[in-house]
Amino acid sequence: MNINVEDYLKNIYNIKNETGKVTNNLLADRLKITPAAVSDMVSKLSKSGYITNKPYRGFELTKKGEKIAISLIRKHRLWEVFLMKYLNYHWDEVHSDAENLEHISSEVLISRLEKFLGNPQYDPHGDPIPDKNGKFPEYNAVPLNSIQIGETVVIKKVSDENSEILEYFSKLGLSLDNKIRVTEKIKFDNSVEIMHKGKKIFLSEKLSARIYVQKK
Repeated sequence: MNINVEDYLKNIYNIKNETGKVTNNLLADRLKITPAAVSDMVSKLSKSGYITNKPYRGFELTKKGEKIAISLIRKHRLWEVFLMKYLNYHWDEVHSDAENLEHISSEVLISRLEKFLGNPQYDPHGDPIPDKNGKFPEYNAVPLNSIQIGETVVIKKVSDENSEILEYFSKLGLSLDNKIRVTEKIKFDNSVEIMHKGKKIFLSEKLSARIYVQKK
């Protein structure tokens, strides 16, 4: 299958899960191309039976398109685990190379890779890894900015959409499974103050919305 088609299907799946609706503009922004180019590809994907375009609801993957998207996500996240665990990549470096590897990986290779890695359920950023049947492990983390003042939570996921976010997160001394407490929420800019190992850390609205946590 064409790599470009695969990228479209995977990004449609991700945007749908993140926002509940996929539009030309959202997809164009994610892929960094023009809305006109998206419209052209959407038409081709629809004719090929990968997506349906519904008025006022944007476009959605068919079962055929969703199966391909989930398979790519599975490959991508397994490669991220491998690159970080065995090739000493940092978590803000793995995405681009995993992006390339996901397109050249056979199902046989991925099954063996999964077994070699010990059947991991989550990637280095905390995203769940679907199994060979497309089933995702249980996942119930919520955005940090939804947590109330005084609550203690554990960091379970950080969005990998931007490597700079991951790099900054590391500079703050934060990582997955860290326990933090929300100490203040500033109304005028929606930033969040947390306490981590006795240290106060201020997180912007943008960053706190991309950190996912579970309550203790």
